[in-house]
Amino acid sequence: MTHAQIIHGDINTSSGRLYIAFELSNSKWKLAFGNGMKIRQKTIAARDLGALAEEIAKARQKFKMADDVPIYSCYEAGRDGFWIHRYLESEGFHNLVVDSSGIEVNRRKRRAKSDRIDAEKLLNMLIRYLNGEQKLWSVLYVPDVGEEDERQLNREIERLKKSELLIGTGLNLYWRFMALWHWPGSY
Repeated sequence: MTHAQIIHGDINTSSGRLYIAFELSNSKWKLAFGNGMKIRQKTIAARDLGALAEEIAKARQKFKMADDVPIYSCYEAGRDGFWIHRYLESEGFHNLVVDSSGIEVNRRKRRAKSDRIDAEKLLNMLIRYLNGEQKLWSVLYVPDVGEEDERQLNREIERLKKSELLIGTGLNLYWRFMALWHWPGSY
């Protein structure tokens, strides 16, 4: 995809907005910045908010934007949860968390897969979404901190129940192997 392909037909691109797409991984974040006409991509260490602020300042400078320009961002929901969304919103960003299964993919041919390509694709889709293509992807509901903590507690309880079952089964098998056929509690 070339930089010119980010503009589709009659989409109104405005240099009065800074667009950012995050491609998140465990060790690094790929950032794709755009103004609707040009793209700038950078990689920073994961969860390095200082480096993120520096790269945003550099992008504003590169695109010749004022410090008060509105910033629109997006990232795919994943292992990092919603803390990133809360941080970006607190910094004044207009952020979207999108469902990764809703990202459009050309299924007719094999496609290359890299963080650079994915970040550029997210940036392209963010611009299209903000310019009216509302059915482009699924924007997720972001729970508040209390709701997210409750979800985490429920997941932890389920994980512990599975662990308990696995440990009990493992001990049962161990005792059977040691010829103590009836471990207490097993039948």
